[in-house]
Parts: sequence; structure tokens; C-alpha cells
Amino acid sequence: MKQSRPFGGLDTEKRVLWLWLALMLAAPAWGQLRLDITQGVRDAVPIAIVPFAGQSTNMRADVAAVVANDLRLSGRFAPLERADLVSQPANGAAIRFEDWRLLKSDFIVVGQLSRDAVGGESVAFELYNVRTGQQLLADRLAVTEQNARLVGHRIADLVFEKLTGIPGAFATRIAYVSVDGRAPNQHYRLMVADADGYGARTVTESTQPLMSPAWSADGQFLAYVSFESGRSSVYVQRLSTGERSRVSARSGINGAPTFSPDGRRLALTLSRDGDLDIYVLELSNQSLTRVTASDAIDTEPEWSRDGGVIYFTSDRAGSPQIYKTNLDGSKTAQRVTFTNAYNARPRLSPDGNSLALVTLDGGGYRIGLYDLRNRSLRVLTGATQDEAPSFGPNGAAIIYATRERGRGGLAMVSTDGRLQQRLTADQGDVRDPAWSPLLQR
Repeated sequence: MKQSRPFGGLDTEKRVLWLWLALMLAAPAWGQLRLDITQGVRDAVPIAIVPFAGQSTNMRADVAAVVANDLRLSGRFAPLERADLVSQPANGAAIRFEDWRLLKSDFIVVGQLSRDAVGGESVAFELYNVRTGQQLLADRLAVTEQNARLVGHRIADLVFEKLTGIPGAFATRIAYVSVDGRAPNQHYRLMVADADGYGARTVTESTQPLMSPAWSADGQFLAYVSFESGRSSVYVQRLSTGERSRVSARSGINGAPTFSPDGRRLALTLSRDGDLDIYVLELSNQSLTRVTASDAIDTEPEWSRDGGVIYFTSDRAGSPQIYKTNLDGSKTAQRVTFTNAYNARPRLSPDGNSLALVTLDGGGYRIGLYDLRNRSLRVLTGATQDEAPSFGPNGAAIIYATRERGRGGLAMVSTDGRLQQRLTADQGDVRDPAWSPLLQR
């Protein structure tokens, strides 16, 4: 057995305990998450989202209200209150732009729902520049009583992208773990909710810890760690059916799974010879390839966008830092981070140019953004116990776990640091989030 060195000043036993316990979540599975802006962008753009004509009361969501709420929560837009709308045009031909200019609205979204000859329903919507009267966007989406909220998110995505040049991420989901009760009588749930916190549902639950959810690139599967058998095991679960498979239950620790870009492999942390190292597991045949082999603790793997490199956390320099290794069989590693004495939990941006990570800064563990091109680190958050960063699929924001006044919660920060949001539950704590990929349109 290799002899482990201390990790970040902790002895091995304490470090292993930290690895598994520091990521546990606590949240009531029955409660919805509420998304609130704690710091918005100055001079948010005023926009009018007119109630869509023809929407029946059977719809599970007010489509236009979902659009307005998404744009408001983006922090970049300031939708007009419905009570302040001067009229409710259903299409561009009915807009009196001079009226909306008086309200100092820069843009306006109008729309209407209608049925076709075979009974299907759709929503047609248009986006206009109020100052010029120019139509910027026009589209039609199929809508049902059940998917009205999703359609609202998709419309908000299209409007957001048209006005900012950044793909919207409203029609995405977040996974997280929740815990009900107090030790030793706790109940754990792996949850999935819309990106705005709405519609939380249980994916799986256990009386033993669940942790480390990770999405497949197609958004169809979650990998996660469960202790339901009395020891750590890695599971992969299909969200549409609930079908799941235990893919790693090897002796020792099985943890920190992440899907390869093609979805065929998992990078994970195993302690097969007594220490933590990075391995790659082929899901189709269970073949296992060792990626690191040092006497350090190597953990928290993250794939490069082309699947040829793995970033990970290691204490081989005496304290946790980020390293990378090519999947060429050499098992050699190159140190990536040198700023600050502690950098861990790397997550790669969608464009592959930056890492979100946990850094020790000013006496607190905070979320940082490390630019791989110029090797600079920017600290984005200011609390003392921030962890588990996950990039939004458009690269514009990072969701992470935090603690405030003894309670755990989720928060979001834009990658420029200008926008901060908090996702809170009505009871309990929530942590360890993972943001889904963009939905295919």
C-alpha cells in the first residue's frame, strides 16, 4: 500500500471523511426552491412581456409570465409590471410603439395561442425593438397543457439570446441532494428541478448518504454516489424511466463520477490500493483504466471537451491544487494552478477556456474562475464556505453550494461577478448542485 501524505493540512483519515461528508446536502424534498436576485446588473434593460392572447385556464403555467420571470431573474432585464402595461396587443400589427416609448420600454414581446385544424395548440410570439419598431424575432412553438412552463422557458431562451448574443439556459435543470431530519435519522434524496427552482422532483432516495450528481452530455442520465449498501457505490440512472445500474462498488472508496463527453465512460475516484486515484470506467464492459498513480490523494476528475485530458485535484505539492493529465497511458500530471494555497473541485467552462474551482481566499473557501489561457484567478464570491461549483451550459453563470447562518443553500454567480442569485428552500439545507446541459431544440 502507498503511504498517503496529508491533504491540505489534514491527516488521511480526516481528509477522506471530508471528501464524503463535506458534500452532503440537506433540503426538504417536498419544498420548492426559490430563486432570488441578491445582486443584479446595473441599468437592467426595460422590456414589456404582454400576456399572450388565447391562453386557456387549463394550462399549467402562464407562458408569458414564465418568460417575464426568467428575464427578470437573469438580472439583465427589468420586465414591466402587468398593471403598468398600456395595452395587450397579441401581434406586431396591433402594437402602438409610441405608447410603449412613453413607458421607456426598450423591447416588447407579444404572442397568442391558437389551435390548428387537428386540434394541436401552438404559441406564436414576436420580439420588437420599441424605439425603431423593428421586428427582431418571430417564431411558433407547439404547446400543451403539460409543457406550458417549458415552452415559456424556451421562449425566454430565444429572447435572451437575441438580445444578448448568449444562449439562454432557462430551459435547463439542476440536480442536487437533499437531507430531511437530523443525524442519525436522516433521509436523503437526489432531486432535479428547473433552473429557476420550480418543479423539484425526487430521482432516488435513501436513508444513507447520496452525493456527487453528474449529468451525461445528452441530459438523459445522472451518475451519483450512494451509500445505501453500507459503503460507497457509483450508480447511473436514466431520468425518463428511473432505471438505474450500479456501475462501481469496488473495495474502498468509489466516488466523484463524471461522464465523458461521449457518455460512454466515467472518470471516478477509487481507492483500490488504499489511496485515492483517478480511473476511467468503460460503461459498456466495465473495463477500468488507471489515470493517476502517485502517493498523493488524487480526486475530483473533470474531462476536457475533447475527452483527451482529465483535470483533477491533488495534494502532491503539499496542498490541494489543480492538475491535468493526458489520457495517453503515461500517468504523468502537470500542475495547473499556482495562485492561493488551496484550489480544488475543478469544473471546465463550456468553451474549455476556464475552470471554476474552490479556492481559499481571505480566510474563506470561495468560488474562483481560473483562466487557462493567461493563468489568472478571479474570485467571484465572498462567503466563507462556498463549494461544489458547476457551470451553466451557456458559460454565463456558475451554480454552487454555500452556507449562511448555519444553513446550506445554492447560489449562482455570473462569470463576470456582476450578478448574484440565491436558491433557497423553505426548510433545511441544500448543496452539491449540478447544472444540466442545454436542451436540444
